[in-house]
Amino acid sequence: MSLETWLLYVVAVFVLTVTPGPSVLMCVTNAVNHGLQRTFFSAIGSVTAVVGIMACSAVGVGAVLAASETLFHAVKWFGVGYLLYIGIATLRSTTTSFDIPSGTASRSSRKALYAKGFLVGASNPKALLFFTAFFPQFINPAAPQLYQFAILGGTFVFFELFWLMSYAAFASRLSPWLRVKGRAKAFNQLSGVTFIGAGALLATVKRATKDG
Repeated sequence: MSLETWLLYVVAVFVLTVTPGPSVLMCVTNAVNHGLQRTFFSAIGSVTAVVGIMACSAVGVGAVLAASETLFHAVKWFGVGYLLYIGIATLRSTTTSFDIPSGTASRSSRKALYAKGFLVGASNPKALLFFTAFFPQFINPAAPQLYQFAILGGTFVFFELFWLMSYAAFASRLSPWLRVKGRAKAFNQLSGVTFIGAGALLATVKRATKDG
């Protein structure tokens, strides 16, 4: 892999990860509701899902998803359903003020936040499109591939985790303002609509075909 190829990849990853999506929104919401420390587990869950998608791309599963209409739609509609579920649940929340816990999270809470992060990350339409269609273009088939995947994958994980926690840190600093009674409801409504919008966006993703 040439330096020029890697720098081009860095630019692409920077643009992709800095743009807010479902994973960013989840981390922002968790930072406001649970604090920055607990949000790290959600971020790690999302990154784990991204690494899983990346690994699938490495072994050719991305090509299988693109070739199999049934499998592609099964994965896609699971993601759509989960994003809609989060969005509707957030919209229906009756919370009128945030109560950010000051103590440490319980083990089960950390597992729940990690699991939610993993599912949201796996449902992220940007990651699905990037690693099934765009990512393989940076791989040189004539060079050792494990080394290339390690470099490209490590670069993506760094930027993804950095921006998730950066957005979460910003939201955490705003939490005193958001704790004012009534603002939690408005925040949850905005978050719910955004999650539903992300689900609708994922529903429009089409399977790649030889013709187009």
